[in-house]
Amino acid sequence: MASSDSASAAGSESNNGPLAPSSIPAALPERRKVALISGITGQDGSYLTEFLLGKGYEVHGLIRRSSNFNTARLDHLYVDPHNSSKARMKLHYADLSDASSLRRWVDVLLPDEVYNLAAQSHVAVSFEIPDYTADVVATGALRLLEAVRSASSSGKPIRYYQAGSSEMFGSTPPPQSESTPFHPRSPYAAAKVAAHWYTVNYREAYGLFACNGILFNHESPRRGENFVTRKITRAVGRIRVGLQTKLFLGNLSAARDWGFAGDYVEAMWLMLQQDEPGDYVVATEESHTVQEFLEAAFGYVGLDWKDHVVIDRRYFRPAEVDSLKGDSSKARKVLGWKPKVGFQELVKMMVDQDIELAKREKVLVDAGYIDAQQQP
Repeated sequence: MASSDSASAAGSESNNGPLAPSSIPAALPERRKVALISGITGQDGSYLTEFLLGKGYEVHGLIRRSSNFNTARLDHLYVDPHNSSKARMKLHYADLSDASSLRRWVDVLLPDEVYNLAAQSHVAVSFEIPDYTADVVATGALRLLEAVRSASSSGKPIRYYQAGSSEMFGSTPPPQSESTPFHPRSPYAAAKVAAHWYTVNYREAYGLFACNGILFNHESPRRGENFVTRKITRAVGRIRVGLQTKLFLGNLSAARDWGFAGDYVEAMWLMLQQDEPGDYVVATEESHTVQEFLEAAFGYVGLDWKDHVVIDRRYFRPAEVDSLKGDSSKARKVLGWKPKVGFQELVKMMVDQDIELAKREKVLVDAGYIDAQQQP
């Protein structure tokens, strides 16, 4: 008679033949990583959401309450949870000015990664509303860091990404790297500097895995229309189809390091996959003036920008940032990141999108459904 030990050693056999399939323990499904994104409805938030969903994440986004829907950049990703239990992107009301809402969602979701992308991010507007800009951009980051610290202290390790900006370098001459001194030239930039150092402080004081991404200008067809690059390509499309004749701009000699936002969100994610937290400059390492952007955009459709652009002093900033050009050698070496989309390709991508948008707009104008709101 076989002993219990020998029966156990027999593995998949017993006196009654092979074990039934139900007797074999089923492997537990692998838990999805959970990411929490503030600013999910913005340009970067939408590209990061696409990227993380492609990596198999469950993504939660914090959105502000508004009388108008502000989720257009996410419409192609959204699945109504009433229609499907498989929705992997979910939106929740919260605000960086409201610490209780941030604390609640971090505690409830216990995400693996938190990406703080939310901000009042328009430099010129920050001169008009400096108090609000500082509260959301600087103190808002502090509120979210404190929520992450509190949740992490309960035993759940959470990795945190803080969206920095090349505007923090301000008047410091290029090229700018992680060791370049900050010299902010706007309320927005000063608030971003504060958020940067809050992140460093929480990393050093509490041992948080917290990273600063100092991203240089990054654009796309999803860029807001009041940012200069999108303002230009939007105008090119409207001028091309006859809905607009003039484009009013400010300083054309300002130089920026422009890349594609879709490339840059990969760098954000890579920072949080490292063994140790750190701060990284993300840039193309090429600089172009606003005038060069005009030449590329108008030239792509056979137009001369000089026939359409008018300089308006109202668009000059109280304190200008003349030149930004990043040194992203650390990100390229440590993260293995590099940009895929070049300057000319980026401009063409944006112009193509805005020509199609202008064509659809013209159909509605010609049918009398909307006012062209044509500029002089």
